[in-house]
Amino acid sequence: MSYQVSNRWKKHYWLVLLVLGMAGLFIHLSFWSIPPQDLLKEDIYYIWLEGDRIVAGENPYARVLAGDMRLNDKYATYFPLAYLFAALVQKLGVTDFVGWLYLWRPLSLTFHLGLVALVLRHFYRRGLYRLGLAAAAILLLGRWSLYITRVHHLEFAAIFCLVLSLVLLRARPKLALLAFSMSLGIKQIAIFLLPLYLIYLWNTGTKQRRLPDLGIGLAIILSIPVLTSLPFVLWNAEGFTKSILFSATRAEVSHIDGAPSIDVVVAQGWPGLVGIRAKLLMLSLMGIVYLSYLKEKAGLLVAAALVMMIFLYFNSVLFLQYFLWPLSLTLFALVEAVPLTLTDD
Repeated sequence: MSYQVSNRWKKHYWLVLLVLGMAGLFIHLSFWSIPPQDLLKEDIYYIWLEGDRIVAGENPYARVLAGDMRLNDKYATYFPLAYLFAALVQKLGVTDFVGWLYLWRPLSLTFHLGLVALVLRHFYRRGLYRLGLAAAAILLLGRWSLYITRVHHLEFAAIFCLVLSLVLLRARPKLALLAFSMSLGIKQIAIFLLPLYLIYLWNTGTKQRRLPDLGIGLAIILSIPVLTSLPFVLWNAEGFTKSILFSATRAEVSHIDGAPSIDVVVAQGWPGLVGIRAKLLMLSLMGIVYLSYLKEKAGLLVAAALVMMIFLYFNSVLFLQYFLWPLSLTLFALVEAVPLTLTDD
């Protein structure tokens, strides 16, 4: 009987996922007709451009040295994985931006549908079929997903790797940590979740193996960002460091009009509250979540969702693609405490 139930939910899962996949393909195709010249101000163009600079022998992180660490001039602020991928693509013969888009668009679609598949499975394994369909539809068709689809940002790839990591953490910890490393390598927004991972490794380790396992886990997490960054650190350590730190010091000119963060409001009367100092409230609130996860047995998904929500609500600079980070994790956290009723067996 249990085999029949398991087989039935799997068939239903794949049927629903097929329908959602067709809807997702239709949505993505409708945005693929956007002319490449309309994307020349978006990050996806500058990722291709940084790859072009690498191929030409230029250091993409050196340009920040000519700035003031406040005003942005489309500096290379991500770890180099995406830039190196763009450079590799160009070395393989795709030398123009149009060709880069032809490659990136189906990749972005694949990661988007992968994220939808993960959330649908998360609900289905708990017997929440209708709720799972609603949650998957939010990630597939919601306004933040449509925005990312339109501007071709890296979010689907980075968030998919992050969610995959959280889903696999208990059963396949090393693979999960590598997926988290990949997420950081693509876009380091999830770096604020690093303390939660370290707490998890500490709590789940045996007394004899805690420190070694923690060290190995941290090494896996840092592997992709460190290995890809090392050549650029050796090339120009100051430029690389300042480029990566620029996101924490940049001017708060990019917040959504009419909805500034609390530090932007306070800075109107306290002009010195900028840069790193403006992040103290945000970091303090995150610290409270870390402490809760350590001491109060809060669920990992709940803690992760709350940390990303704090980032969204308190970071000085806000872009529309940021909304998808806490939304994705919140959908998983909503039913974290619901026991599994179906397995993959």
